[in-house]
Amino acid sequence: MLSQERIEATLTSEFIGRHLVYLPVTSSTNTVAKELAREGAPDGTVVVADEQSAGRGRLDRRWLAPPATSILCSILFRPELPLDRALYLMMVCSLAAADAVGQVSALRPALKWPNDLIVEDEQARWRKLAGLLTETGVRGDRLEYVIVGIGINVNIGAGDLPALAPDATSILAETGQPVDRAALLAVLLAEADQRYRALQAGESSYGEWAGRLATLGRQVRAVTPTGVITGVAEYVDHGGVLFLRTGGGVLHRLQAGDVTLIHAEAT
Repeated sequence: MLSQERIEATLTSEFIGRHLVYLPVTSSTNTVAKELAREGAPDGTVVVADEQSAGRGRLDRRWLAPPATSILCSILFRPELPLDRALYLMMVCSLAAADAVGQVSALRPALKWPNDLIVEDEQARWRKLAGLLTETGVRGDRLEYVIVGIGINVNIGAGDLPALAPDATSILAETGQPVDRAALLAVLLAEADQRYRALQAGESSYGEWAGRLATLGRQVRAVTPTGVITGVAEYVDHGGVLFLRTGGGVLHRLQAGDVTLIHAEAT
């Protein structure tokens, strides 16, 4: 189990996580973070749990994780950004999570649009290691806060993964080695801290995030709120929108969706 004291003892970030809320069990760290945001919690507040009873992913899906096996946290940001740049915080956290995993293990996860960390095997199959969920609070025409929830499968055995999702994986399953979750969390928050401060200074993570997307240049199948589209994922814009070109040459603009590799589905 994690603890408030153990997490605080490992922190190296200058800003993010210095106001920390640890909960052994909660419904959802994003739900708690939103409540704290509405109560005036400061920029950089972090909520961490060992277990969630109602964890959420994108598209209203449940996020499942056995107790005391994963990173389950939410970061509260209060950025000075226009509304259409809220996803810059997701980019910051995606890169931070990927680099943190790489620093504490032999795993080098890739990014999958819009907000997953994946491992790609020799057969070009994607296995999901982590996911992020971004939620915003808006006052008038400005962002009041952005909350980024992060779930990373860490010490989940291979035998337990099929119960979570058909394509789920974990650091333990991929490397055979368990990871100190407190150490991983500390690196994650330090990486997010560095990138957030750069964003506040006017440096966007967009270029690095787009350059590390395994989705781009691939033939994909996208399940969107309006239907299924297949084609080549060509590029993403600064707002995180994916542009996918179908076989007929039509360029589609996707703001949300679930993307899989077409040839991977057929193997």
